[in-house]
Amino acid sequence: DVLDPERLIQCPLVKHHWIRARRFPYHLVKCKESNPEIAKKLATCPFNARHLVPQADLSDHIMKCNDKAFMEQDVVSRPCGSPQEQLNNWSTWQAPPCDEDWET
Repeated sequence: DVLDPERLIQCPLVKHHWIRARRFPYHLVKCKESNPEIAKKLATCPFNARHLVPQADLSDHIMKCNDKAFMEQDVVSRPCGSPQEQLNNWSTWQAPPCDEDWET
């Protein structure tokens, strides 16, 4: 999608819908609302919400999903430590001094 936002993608809900890549996430939301019976039969990939697959095929899709590598790489590259320690290390913002007296 990033490389070619004008590329046509086939809708996983209604096969005769072809949507430009840049509009695809918006189409999925509308198409799910318009086709709730079909949407119930599909599962969303945990690595990319644009991947809708039949529920029976989800585990196979997860094993082969190209976006899985991006997620695994992101997890591996994160620093160790608790989230609170990371927040304390990264958060350098301080409130500016305030001379206002709301009581007066």
